[in-house]
Amino acid sequence: MASHAARRQSTISKRKPNLDDPSLYLNRELSLLEFQQRVLEEAEDESNPLLERVKFLSILGSNIDEFFMVRVAGLKNQVDAGIHESTPDGMTPRQQLDAIRHRMMPLITKAHHCRERIFECLAEHGIRVLNYHHLSEAQKEYANRYFADTIYPVLTPLAFDPGRPFPHISNLSLNLSVLIRDRRGEEHFARIKVPDSLPQLLPLQKNAKANGKPLCFVWIEQVIEANLHHLFPGMEIVDSHPFHVTRNADFAIQELEAGDLLETVEEGVRQRRFGDVVRLTVDDSMPANILDILRQNLEIEDADIYRMPGPLSLGRLRDLLSLERPELKDPPFIPAPILGPVEEEDIFTQIRRGDILLHHPFDSFQPVVDFLRAAARDPNVLAIKMTLYRVGKNAPVVEALLEAQKNGKQVAVLVELKARFDEESNIEWARALEREGVHVVYGLVGLKIHGKVALVVRREGDVIRRYLHLSTGNYNAVTAHLYTDLGLFTCDPEIGADASGLFNFLTGYSAKSDYRKLLVAPINLRKRLESLIEREIENAAAGKAAHIIFKVNALVDAPIIKQLYRASQAGVRVDLIARGICCLRAAVPGVSDNIHVRSIVGRFLEHTRIFYFLNGGDEEMYLGSADLMPRNINRRVEVLFPIEKASLVRRLREKVLAVYLADNVKARRMTPDGTYQRIRPAKGQKPLYSQTILLERKRARGA
Repeated sequence: MASHAARRQSTISKRKPNLDDPSLYLNRELSLLEFQQRVLEEAEDESNPLLERVKFLSILGSNIDEFFMVRVAGLKNQVDAGIHESTPDGMTPRQQLDAIRHRMMPLITKAHHCRERIFECLAEHGIRVLNYHHLSEAQKEYANRYFADTIYPVLTPLAFDPGRPFPHISNLSLNLSVLIRDRRGEEHFARIKVPDSLPQLLPLQKNAKANGKPLCFVWIEQVIEANLHHLFPGMEIVDSHPFHVTRNADFAIQELEAGDLLETVEEGVRQRRFGDVVRLTVDDSMPANILDILRQNLEIEDADIYRMPGPLSLGRLRDLLSLERPELKDPPFIPAPILGPVEEEDIFTQIRRGDILLHHPFDSFQPVVDFLRAAARDPNVLAIKMTLYRVGKNAPVVEALLEAQKNGKQVAVLVELKARFDEESNIEWARALEREGVHVVYGLVGLKIHGKVALVVRREGDVIRRYLHLSTGNYNAVTAHLYTDLGLFTCDPEIGADASGLFNFLTGYSAKSDYRKLLVAPINLRKRLESLIEREIENAAAGKAAHIIFKVNALVDAPIIKQLYRASQAGVRVDLIARGICCLRAAVPGVSDNIHVRSIVGRFLEHTRIFYFLNGGDEEMYLGSADLMPRNINRRVEVLFPIEKASLVRRLREKVLAVYLADNVKARRMTPDGTYQRIRPAKGQKPLYSQTILLERKRARGA
C-alpha cells in the first residue's frame, strides 16, 4: 500500500504543473491587507513599548486610508469602466472589491479592540483618553473654555436645505452630522467639519507632569458635540454623529508636454480633494435617517459604508506620539559615523580609496548631505546631477543643490512630481530650484522616475572624475532615520559613464539602450534580472550549488514569479524577504518547495532592495530602487547597481541578509495559503531580532 502511494506521489511530482494556474498566485490587494494585519500585530504585541504600539496603530489607520484612496479607488474605476479582466490569481475587479470588504471588516474590528486595550494600558501609566461624558466638572469647564476660545472661531456650520446645497465633504475629513429642530418643530440637517489644524486629542490641563496628576485627553469632536448649542442658538439639538470620508486620490495625470507637467500635477493635487467617495466611515450608533442623507448625497453604495465604534480615523492617534514619555518609547539611538572627519580628509579622497557602503538608519545619513555640500563648495567640482523623488519639507539635500548653483556649478535635477502624496512638497522644491537657475526636469512622458542617483563631476588635474551616490532610498533626511536603506559611494569609471548616460536619457533625447554595469528599467533591468535567475537554474541543473536571495518591498510581477517557480523546481534555494505584498505562494509541493518567504515588520520600515545570486561561488549582488512589480520594471525609471567589492558583498550577505534570515522575533513566514505565521525561537534558541542586532553592532562600532 505504502509502495503504491509512493509511486503515485512520484508520478504526480514528475508532472509539470501549469505555472499559469491562477491558484499559484496570490491577489495583490489581499496580500497588501495581509501586510496590514502584520502591522496590527505589532500594535497588539505587548513586548513593544506602549507608545510604539500607538504608533503602529496610527500607521495602520493611515495605511488603510491610502489603501482605499488608491487601491480600492482603482478597482472601482475598473468596475465603472466595465473592465472584467482577471488578475493572474483569477479575480475580476468586482470579485476583488467583495473580497476586500470581507477581509477589511475583521481587520478594522480587531484594530479598535486593540485601541481599547492600549487605552487601558495608557491609563495605568497616567495617560487617559476620556469620553466627554466621563469628565469631571472641572475638566468639562476646561474643555468648554478651550472650545469657546479656540475651536468655536474656526468652525463653520453648513446647512442643507432646498436653498442651500449639500456641502462638499473633503477627502479624509472628519465631520459631524447634526440634526436640529427649529421652533416650528421642523428638522434640519447640518454638517460641521472638525478642524484638522487643531489637536485631535485635547489635553485637559496644563503642566500635568509637574503636578503629578494623570495626563488626560478628550477627542475634539466630543467637545464640539457638547457645545453644539453655541453653534445653533435657538434650535434644539436632536442628534449628532461623526463621519469620515475617503475619496478617490488616484487621479490620472494627462502628460501633454514637459512644460505643462508642473501645472498639470498641481491641478491634480487640487482635484484629489474632490474625487469620488470610495468609503464612508460612521460610528455604529448612527441612525438610519441620518445615514440615508449621507448615502444619497455622497452617492455611495451600502458596500462602501463601514460602521465602527468611535473614535473614527485611527491615524489621529499620532497626537499621542509627541508625549515626552521616553520610558514608553523605543530607546533613542545615534546613527554610527561611517566616514572620517571631513576636516581631516575630504570626502572625495575617502571615496577614491574604495567603495563605501552606508546602511541607514544604523549608519548616519549625514555623509550624503556632506557629500553634496562638499560638491557645492569645492572649486574643482564642475557639475552636479541628481534625481529627487521624496525629499520632504525640510531638505538639506536641496539646500546643498541651491548652494551649488549660487557657487556657479552646473546643476541639473530631475524632480519627480508624480511621487504620490509628496507632490505638493516636490512642487515647492522644484519652483525654488528653478528660481535659482537650476536646470529642473519634471520627468518623462509615461514614466515615473524612481531611481536614486547623485552624480558629481570633478576636475582633478588633467582628469575629469565622476563621483556617485546610489541608493535604495530617497534623499530624505527625516525618513533616513525611520527606514532601512542602503547607499553606495563610488567613483568607478564605468558606473560613472553609465550614470552620465542615464542623465542624458532623463534630461535630453538620448535613446541609450545599453549600460555597462547599471540595470536600468525599463531598458535592460528585466532582461538582465531574468538572465541572472536563469543562470542559477542552469547551475542547479549542472549539479552546482545555486542560491537566490531577494529582499524587496513587493513581489507582484507574474513573469518573475513564474521564473522563480522554475528555479525552485530546478533545485535552486530561493529566500525571499518581502516586506509587504508577495503574490508568490511559498512551499507549494512540486512548484515552490525550495522557496521560503518571510516578512519583517519592526521598529524601522524595511525599505532596502537587495538581489543576491550565488553564481557558482562567484557571488553577484545588486542594490537599488526597484521592487519586483510590473509598474517598476515596465513603467518606471529604476536603477539597480552592482556591489563589486568582495568585502562589501560578504558583509551584506553575512552581516545583513543572514541576520534577516535568522530573525525569530519580528519575522513571519508565509504558509502555502498566503497567510503568515510568526517565527518563534526554537527550544534552546536565543531570540534574535534583526534590527536590534544591526543597531547593537553599529553602537559597538561607534563606541
